[in-house]
Amino acid sequence: MTALKWPKTDTKIKVVIFDMDDTLYLERDFVLSGFRAVARWGETTLNIPYTKGYALLKQYFVENIRGNTFNLWLNHFQQTNEALVPRLIEVYREHTPDITPLPEMADAVHHLSQYTKLALLSDGYLAVQQRKFHALRLADYFDCVVFSDQFGRENWKPSTIPYQHILDHFDIPGQNAIYIGDNASKDFYGAHQLGLQTIHLRHLQGLYGEKQPPTDQHRATVSTADVTKMIELITSATT
Repeated sequence: MTALKWPKTDTKIKVVIFDMDDTLYLERDFVLSGFRAVARWGETTLNIPYTKGYALLKQYFVENIRGNTFNLWLNHFQQTNEALVPRLIEVYREHTPDITPLPEMADAVHHLSQYTKLALLSDGYLAVQQRKFHALRLADYFDCVVFSDQFGRENWKPSTIPYQHILDHFDIPGQNAIYIGDNASKDFYGAHQLGLQTIHLRHLQGLYGEKQPPTDQHRATVSTADVTKMIELITSATT
């Protein structure tokens, strides 16, 4: 296999910015963690057996059912009170996540922190994302952590505002930073507007790993599923 290369080999990288969901860990693990919390609540509050409740939620996920999962779940167990849906969403969002970093990504963060500054930029509801980040136990490696929700929902990716906040924090232009993400529909467009290099990291079990960018402007500088090669590429650009 040939080595990954940047189009511009003279660009020195001073900051590496990581996405979180489906980049540092598998987002499916958070979803299933939330479903376990819902199933526990359902057993305690609605007398729905935990094993059956969780198995059905997991089945819905595997079948790619989204948006009305809790409605279907309640209907299956003959729970017709519509007021329960917002409560289940609350339980899901407010639970303490049972998630861990992918081993190769924990190694990547540790390795790269020895060569350059690290930052994190993640979309999602602020309190939920904060709990996820705390659960991953990687905070000591990051010099700057930005959750785009702190700037308002309208400034989630692909808005340039959260990226610019990180560049301002380190007082660098976009050309000296890399953004690593998984979702080609939103992760790279805003970054490119500010001149960042980008890496589409396609974890095989990720929810968006095979999703194609909608336009060339959404396409990452490089795309790979090989974390080792990604580390080599970034390391070479920091020296």
